[in-house]
Amino acid sequence: MQTLVVAATVAEAAHVPSSMPLIITGLGKTAAAASTARALAEHGDLTDLTVVNIGTAGALREGLIGLHEPGVVLNHDLSADLVRALGYDPEERLEVGPSELVLATGDVFVTDPAVRDQLAQRAHLVDMEGYAVAWASRSFGVPVRLVKHVSDAADETAMDWSSVVEASAVALGAWLQENC
Repeated sequence: MQTLVVAATVAEAAHVPSSMPLIITGLGKTAAAASTARALAEHGDLTDLTVVNIGTAGALREGLIGLHEPGVVLNHDLSADLVRALGYDPEERLEVGPSELVLATGDVFVTDPAVRDQLAQRAHLVDMEGYAVAWASRSFGVPVRLVKHVSDAADETAMDWSSVVEASAVALGAWLQENC
């Protein structure tokens, strides 16, 4: 099996083993989708390739700490019901693995308690790239794994991200070393 590691930032990928191919996408869904699609288009033979999206995430529910591999990812800041009312499938929910843990992805940096509480009704974790990486990978027929390390509680503590990302990067690098 070949692995292509995809991360939003250099800080999150600081401990990716040097032997693993790595793509840094930048923040948000657009950058993540475009960078992932470009990397897959340029990769050549996609047989036996798995994309592994690593990164930090905010915990939407109490007690969630450490590493998680979500089985479902949602595009949470899309007007899915309105798109459906127009007769189109917004595909806002993608299944990516066996876990029941749900990751919500959006371009909104979640620090507002009201937004957090609303998202917590549908998801366990929140990030800004997972859905886009999963969507781009699926469009190329490539399996994807999302591996997220909780860095904050999706509240005002999210603004301390730069002081805690190193611990997340260490955990993510160790996970890659053991699992890929």
